[in-house]
Amino acid sequence: MATSGADQIKVHQIAKDAVSANYGNSTALLDDIRSRLYASDPKIARSMNQNHFNQKSEWFLNNAGGAMGGIYILHASVTEYLIFFGTPVGTEGHTGRHTADDYFHILVGEQRAYTPGKLEPEIYRPGDMHHLKRGEVKQYMMPETGCWALELAQGWIPPMLPFGLADILFSTLDFPTFWRTSVLTAREMAKNLLSGKI
Repeated sequence: MATSGADQIKVHQIAKDAVSANYGNSTALLDDIRSRLYASDPKIARSMNQNHFNQKSEWFLNNAGGAMGGIYILHASVTEYLIFFGTPVGTEGHTGRHTADDYFHILVGEQRAYTPGKLEPEIYRPGDMHHLKRGEVKQYMMPETGCWALELAQGWIPPMLPFGLADILFSTLDFPTFWRTSVLTAREMAKNLLSGKI
């Protein structure tokens, strides 16, 4: 089975190029990134979600670590995921401590992060990439003016799923969102497992 997926350096360049070409137009920016990813490699194109992000049914809310935002899955497997994540109204929370490296490519707005012991925030703006190394943890926030990002996680993904679902089960009790999250994630993971991509 194939385990190699997206090249993080290539994904970052795609994000930066799309930000430069579509600054100020979030819809065009996300569409451009999706098109560039499809064109970048036939293997990546085959493993990506075939449903466009303009379909409302492909989006779901995510509450994790106290933060809340919208997610559209571009790709999901047991060793990698690539999503659009963000909110136009701001959020703040705990990153979680994960078994994967997380690369957060800022597309619109700003993300701030805090590591205990540092007195100044890390600030990431469009075109920047925030790398949360596996096993590390931070506080993060997206200001009320909003932030959208292309998020790539690479590593062992299944242990990350409880973090992404726990707030639904023990706080929001939003079971329709739990169902939608589970169905869309399982659909993309199963498709890739069946095609030999772990």
